[in-house]
Order: sequence, then C-alpha cells, then structure tokens
Amino acid sequence: MRFTWAACAALFGLNLAASTPVSAQVYETYRLEYETLYEEQAVTAYRVEYETVYEDRKVTSYRPVVETQMHERRYTVARPVAETAEREERYYVSRPVWETQMRDTSYDVVRYVAETSEREERYTVSRPVVETAEREERYMVRRPVMETVEQQQSYTALMPVTSYTTQYVDQGGWQAQTVYRPGPVTNRLQWVPGQCVVNPATGLSAWQSGTLAWVPNQQPGTYQTNYAWQPNVVAQQVPVTTYQQQVVTQKVPVQVCRYVDEEVVRKVPVTTTRMVCEEQVRKIPVTTYRPVTERVQQQTPVQVCRYVQEEQVRKIPVTTYRMVEEQRVEQIPVQVCRQVAVEETLRVPHVVEKRVPVTYTRRIPRTVVRKVPINPCDPCGGDALIMPAPASGGSIAPQSTYRGPTPAAPEGSAEPSPPANDTNPPAAEPETDKPELPPGEQPGPINENKTSTSA
Repeated sequence: MRFTWAACAALFGLNLAASTPVSAQVYETYRLEYETLYEEQAVTAYRVEYETVYEDRKVTSYRPVVETQMHERRYTVARPVAETAEREERYYVSRPVWETQMRDTSYDVVRYVAETSEREERYTVSRPVVETAEREERYMVRRPVMETVEQQQSYTALMPVTSYTTQYVDQGGWQAQTVYRPGPVTNRLQWVPGQCVVNPATGLSAWQSGTLAWVPNQQPGTYQTNYAWQPNVVAQQVPVTTYQQQVVTQKVPVQVCRYVDEEVVRKVPVTTTRMVCEEQVRKIPVTTYRPVTERVQQQTPVQVCRYVQEEQVRKIPVTTYRMVEEQRVEQIPVQVCRQVAVEETLRVPHVVEKRVPVTYTRRIPRTVVRKVPINPCDPCGGDALIMPAPASGGSIAPQSTYRGPTPAAPEGSAEPSPPANDTNPPAAEPETDKPELPPGEQPGPINENKTSTSA
C-alpha cells in the first residue's frame, strides 16, 4: 500500500477541504513540551533597628538644708528638801542565863570470869601401809621417716588486662538566638472620656465625667541576640588497663616427715598405799567464860541555858522629804529644715527608630512551552499539533488533535527557538510580587543563590 498524506489524514480523522487538491495538502505535526525557568530578581527590604539617644535636660530640684536654732524653754522643777527628826522605839531582847545542874549518869559494867575443865575425845586415825609390785606396760612409739615429694603450690599474680570503656564528650557549639524583648511601660497623662461607673458598695450606676488620668503605654520592643549552647554528645572508646588477680600453680619439692608406729613393752614398778583404820583417845582442855555484872555510880554536872525577856528603848532618826517648786530656763537646739533650689542637668534617654535596607535575591518561576516536530503517522507520538503548511492558490485552516497530557521535559534541557509559523505563542505567567518583610525581621532563606547585604 502506498503512503499518501490523504491516507494519513483519514487515519487521524482530518477533514480536508474538497476544493483543495490532495497533492497540495501538506501538514506539519508538533509535540508540546513544557519547561520551567527561574528568573533571579533583586529585592530590597527594610529592617527596623532601635537606637538610644540621650538628651540633656535641665531640671530644678529642691534640696533640704537643716539648720540648728536655739530656743528658750521655761519649766518648773520640784526640788526635794530633807528634814530629820527622832522617834522612840521599844523592843524586847532575850538575854541568856546559864545554870549548872547535876545529872545521874550511872552505868553497868559486865566482867567475864574464866573456868577451865577437861573432856575425853575419841577419834579414828587412818595409817598408810605401802606395798610395791611390777606390771608390764605396752605403748606405741612413732618413729620419723623423711621422704621427698612434689607438691603443687598456688599463688596469686597480678596480670594487666586492657579493656575499652565508652566515654561521652560534648562537642557542641554556641548558636545565636534572636529574642524579642518588649519595651518598658510608662505612664502618660491622657484624657479619659466620661462613662457610667457602678458603685461596688451600693450597686448603683452613676455617671463619671471625663478627666485627665495617668494611662500606661507600652513602648516598642527590641530584638536581642543571645548565644545558647547546643550540646553534641559524641561517644568515644577509651582504653583502660587494669590489673586482675590470677591463680598460678607450680610444682615444688617438699621434705615430708612420715611417722611409723612401733609397739614397745616395758616393766613398770607400781607402789600401792593401803590405809588401815585405828581408834585413839585424847583429853582436851575446855575453858568457859561466865559473865558478872557490876553497877558503877556517877554524877555529871550539866550547863543549862535559860532565856529571860527584857524591854529596851532606842531613838531612831527619821528623814522626811518636802517638795519645793523652782522656775528654770534652758536653751534647746532645734533642727529647722529649709528648701534650697538646685539646678541639675540630666541625660534623658530616647529610643529612635532607624530602617536599614537589606538586599536579597529571589527566583521567579516561568513556564515556557515549545513545539517539537514529530512523525504524524507515529501513533505513540503523544500530544500532536497538526497544522497545514501554506500552499499556493489557497489556505487551509489549522486543525489539532489532543491525545492526553505529555510529561514535562527534564529541568536543565536547552530551550530551542520557537518555529516561525507559531501563530499562538503561550502566554507567560504573571509574576507574583513578594510581600515586604515585617519591621525588625531578617529575610528567611529563599534558595541556595540568596545573597544578603546590609547598607
């Protein structure tokens, strides 16, 4: 079968004009490819910084000055006047009177009288009788025998042993952190409009007229950079040598003494003592004491003290005090405080806002569509755009056939120049302006090609 453009057009369902000859209808087929390009654009943002400016201001203050002045004070003093008088006082005194009396102190004396007599005493006496005899005695004798043997001895030795322990080391670093600190709160005199106020005691609502009042105002805050330690714990193997005890066994020659038992017979003389009882009589003198009581008469003189009451009179001086009033005058130092005006120069701080320009680069994406010519008879060509080529003697309306989405070309491929007969070029996507950064904030990372400069 011969390939013709008409057969290809009938295959793809194209409707060719009947007035145009088949030989003059020549079509060109294209495939659309999409590519995303990035354009770099320099953007300038402003960072808000705050600076403290000091202003000299003259302030007049009043300093207290203390002065000492003498004031006269009159007062009345009551002075005591002593007066001495005598009075009689009668009292009783106990006077001791000693007397001698005779007291009977007779006592009994016991005297013992000795009397001697004899008595018989019978007792039994054991008299020893000694007898000698012989007997055989058998006993064992241990005779020593010396021998040399090998004996195993164990001793403890210290052997070095190397082991590895895990040690954790912090290899972290300091990281900067931006902290926002709110400004100080100052009181400002401001007009407060009138409003309805409820009395908490009575619960009634009343109208309160407008007045000037101190209202707290929040000053703008500042940003401060703090450095915080970021830990990074790394495990390391550290060799450690220790000495461990090990038991070592060795053979040592040792002299051993062994004893051999032998039986020996000998005769031993044995002396036996036998006791024989005999009765004997003896006289024992006995002395007894008999008590004899005798009375001894005795008179003892005793001194006795007796108290006798006597009345005596004595004169006692008595002192009385009488108060006499007197007028006195004294000088009193008084501290007087006087206010003295003093003019001073104070440095008042003011926070001034300053905007610093920051320049960075951003990338704007843009999609470019290009047409690649393909074989119109290839059924796997993807998206195809079939356009007739201009012929002499007539024009053919462009016709297109859509066959589904086509994957975009890989990023970084070269962009060919668009064909000359592209009547409908793709419209570029509108650029989106990046919003301006808020005051006091650094621009965040946008892409790897970002550059930041501060004026």
